[in-house]
Amino acid sequence: MSKKAIFYIIFFVVLSAGFMVFSGLMIKEGTGEFFGKEKLPLLGTPGHKVQSFSFTDQEGNTVTQEHVKGKIYVAEYFFTTCTNICPVMNKNMEKVYAAYKSNPNFMILSHTSDPEYDSIPVLKAYAEKHGADAKNWHFLTGDKRQLYKLARESYLVDDGTFTGEDDFIHTQWFALVDGDGQIRGLYEGTKIKDVDKLIGDIDRLVHE
Repeated sequence: MSKKAIFYIIFFVVLSAGFMVFSGLMIKEGTGEFFGKEKLPLLGTPGHKVQSFSFTDQEGNTVTQEHVKGKIYVAEYFFTTCTNICPVMNKNMEKVYAAYKSNPNFMILSHTSDPEYDSIPVLKAYAEKHGADAKNWHFLTGDKRQLYKLARESYLVDDGTFTGEDDFIHTQWFALVDGDGQIRGLYEGTKIKDVDKLIGDIDRLVHE
């Protein structure tokens, strides 16, 4: 067999192998995997999406679902007078913010659990403490019932039911939401391992 014939045989073997690998990746993508990695799950019942909302941020601006449409964002619940889990959560959220604050398609929505106390000036001071820019990290207040309804029915970070003005949400969970308003992950904001996973999962969504 000539050297030329051997060259063509080797060439077509390598080409075929490369095509098989590429096809395998495409097949995986079609079955819910992304370049060899499983896509993030969709949480909640089939078709579950974040409901419409309207709150006010630390700058006094109205924030609605239109502001996050097509964007990846993280939602959490906290209150400024909390001395237990909230300081840890928002210190960890600073790490998430630092990783993606330059991405115009990423946001953080931090909802107060105590809208009676957490006024706009209080939230503004708290946001400044955490180095948050209102362009992509919003500290939100509004109607308590609507805030709690969103936490429980949309973000899935609390499983309680509204019991009136004495009701209170105190949850450590961060919710990762995609550009279509679907919940793609829940993470314990007090655990650095979970926060690191959240940062990695945001990157996966960015490239999904």
